[in-house]
Amino acid sequence: MSSATPAATTATPSATAPTAPRRSARRKVGRDRVNRTATVLLMLGSLTVLVPLFVTVNMALKTTEQAADGNAFSLPDPLTLSSFVEAWNLTNFPRGFAISIFITVVAVVGEIVISALAAYAIVRNWDRRLFRWSFFYLLAAMFIPFPVVALPQIQLTGMLGLDNPLGVAILHIAFALAFNTLLFTAFLRTIPLELEESMRMDGAGTWKVFWRLILPLLGPMCATVGIFAFIQSWNDFMMPSLIISDPTLQTIPVLQNMFQTQFSNNYNVAFSSYLMAMAPAIIVYLVAQRWVMSGLTQGAIK
Repeated sequence: MSSATPAATTATPSATAPTAPRRSARRKVGRDRVNRTATVLLMLGSLTVLVPLFVTVNMALKTTEQAADGNAFSLPDPLTLSSFVEAWNLTNFPRGFAISIFITVVAVVGEIVISALAAYAIVRNWDRRLFRWSFFYLLAAMFIPFPVVALPQIQLTGMLGLDNPLGVAILHIAFALAFNTLLFTAFLRTIPLELEESMRMDGAGTWKVFWRLILPLLGPMCATVGIFAFIQSWNDFMMPSLIISDPTLQTIPVLQNMFQTQFSNNYNVAFSSYLMAMAPAIIVYLVAQRWVMSGLTQGAIK
């Protein structure tokens, strides 16, 4: 009995030792395995973006004769930038760019501030029926697209003297209020109330709490709302074309409509104009894209 016990104890480590590395190796292999289906889908999705972008750049660098040959994938020979100059002059790009920037900046700042204030009031007064039903009212507004109320909005902006770029920016803020408030509300629910209470004990009022505490904590979500608002306002065609009555105050997307009518055969000039209009949105997204997903997922992580 005494001689059998040491043998059993010495055999146990040798039997169990090889199994642990195998299990860890098996887990490592499972984690490092490539999901080929997802990879193929991502490659196809990338092509749907990269191929049109290549065609846009390629056509913009061609001459009028090369652009009219019907081969969008042939490389430009010779390479020229004259189409950019022509598009700059045809669309009066500096004026259209300034108007688009004005509308976009007003819309972005207004959407962030107004939606954050509305969400803060709703979350901190959720027990009151007025604020709770106001939130449901905003959610219902998400199901009303602009074309449904386009005619009343045109008449209303004309009566109020807002048939100009400022009126377009105000409408952008109003129509995005529901979705942005929903995003801010979901994020605000993750902020502990104790942070506000400790600040109020030091004598801070509601406005000071919002500007000094809540708004800085909403930084990732503000970046997310801001980039969405920028892209939507910058690329919007329908609302400026219907609301702005003065043709000289139109935005870049509306000015580019000339390449669908009287300049429909100037493919290289049209693509040059599209590329110039596309550049600011791409730059803004590349700068702020790291905050987009963090703002959408940070509430869930908390």
